[in-house]
Amino acid sequence: MALRLFLFLLINFAALALGGLATSDGVVSLWYQNLNQAPWTPPGWVFGAAWTFILISFSVYMTYLWPRVKNHELLIALFTLQWILNVGWNPMFFNYHLVTISLAIITALTLLVAAIMITYYTVSKSKSLLILPYFLWLLIATSLNAYIYLYN
Repeated sequence: MALRLFLFLLINFAALALGGLATSDGVVSLWYQNLNQAPWTPPGWVFGAAWTFILISFSVYMTYLWPRVKNHELLIALFTLQWILNVGWNPMFFNYHLVTISLAIITALTLLVAAIMITYYTVSKSKSLLILPYFLWLLIATSLNAYIYLYN
């Protein structure tokens, strides 16, 4: 179990690292700072803290879920797709400034995480609370992206 947790932490934090590399200056960039942002946009430091907590929780969730799921191929496919969408949003938004495509990506990611949570609820029950921060943060992030899409 410890090895599985380590692997999920490694994979998930690799996504965070790749996303960080792909954001250029990210939330401190002139492009981002000059956008009309939602009034509920959190300060920049919240993003790193939130993602750290989310990825630890999600790694624990996946560690718990893995031995209880019969169809590992489906779980791997869903996990891989969420990983790709998660990493892919950063360069689309921060490097290429493709706000519409970014909104489509983050909306798909939010729906996918919701689908994972619902699909495996019967297997994970109370452990589903570990994926809930990811889903809630994605709702916030999607609303921030949507606001930027609508008002810029």
